[in-house]
Amino acid sequence: MITDKVRPHHLERKAILYVRQSSAHQVLHNRESSVLQYAMRDRPVTLGWSEIEVIDDDLGRSAAGGVQRAGFERMVAEVCLGKVGAVFAREVSRFARHSRDWQQLIEMCRVVDTALVDQEAIYAPRHGNDRLLLGLKGSLNEYELDLLRQRSLSAR
Repeated sequence: MITDKVRPHHLERKAILYVRQSSAHQVLHNRESSVLQYAMRDRPVTLGWSEIEVIDDDLGRSAAGGVQRAGFERMVAEVCLGKVGAVFAREVSRFARHSRDWQQLIEMCRVVDTALVDQEAIYAPRHGNDRLLLGLKGSLNEYELDLLRQRSLSAR
């Protein structure tokens, strides 16, 4: 299935499914999230990809910063090398929770023409409207993290 955002040259490259949960507790006790994230493997197949790599090295690692995320770094490196037609996640918020990583991923995807795909939409970072929407989603995710931090501090 080829759309205006998934073209034949995208399908010639591999798809990456990025799976992540923020803490070891979530990995052990919130199994539904893992099941739903791994189920996203059907999305690239439906869109026409035959080569799909699952990167789940960052299970139990926060995307909030300060933590080394080998899976995220490997994903970005593969994108930069032009080997990836699209990066998939259940929610785009799974990729990063702070602007530096988020903007780096969007910019690299724009440069090498790699799509970002979640359960709701296909985003083409080369399209101005998609880049704007991705930027807003990243800002909202970062704000949400700050709000949760503030609430936690207030509760103490």
